Amino acid sequence: MNLYKKVEETLASLGIPFELVEHEPALTTEQADRFIEGIEGVRTKTMFLTNKKKTAYYLLIMDDHKRLDMEAFGEIVGSKRIKMASSDSLYEKMMLPPGVVSPFGLLYNDDRDISVFIDKEIIDEDRMSFHPNTNEKTIFIKTTDLLKFIEAIGYEAKVIEF
Repeated sequence: MNLYKKVEETLASLGIPFELVEHEPALTTEQADRFIEGIEGVRTKTMFLTNKKKTAYYLLIMDDHKRLDMEAFGEIVGSKRIKMASSDSLYEKMMLPPGVVSPFGLLYNDDRDISVFIDKEIIDEDRMSFHPNTNEKTIFIKTTDLLKFIEAIGYEAKVIEF
């Protein structure tokens, strides 16, 4: 299944323009940054997180140079033990392999049980970059259009500060 195609089709149906850069597979944010050097837009990392009992799932979008304080994030979402979700959970919830986590994976979350958060530090940036469900492409999308996409597919992005 071509997971990117659904991203492209959904953005087109919503009238959302984007810039696409195709490149060799990027396995880290550092490597991905080298492929898109010089293109305007904040470099993001998207993390798929869960609580200890795996009863709540979170998608957190933040600047790729920022480090996540799991304890602080747990306080924000009201859960004591936050951790990275397993690759099995990532595939089960969004059909994605590790290293390809992005808000576009929400297209495959049939249960609609993932809470979406964006770091306040990047919300005022004009454009953001993501892997569109493949690590062989990077998509640049206006932040306002990203929010439009998230809302259009049935989610609310909460802006948080930590």
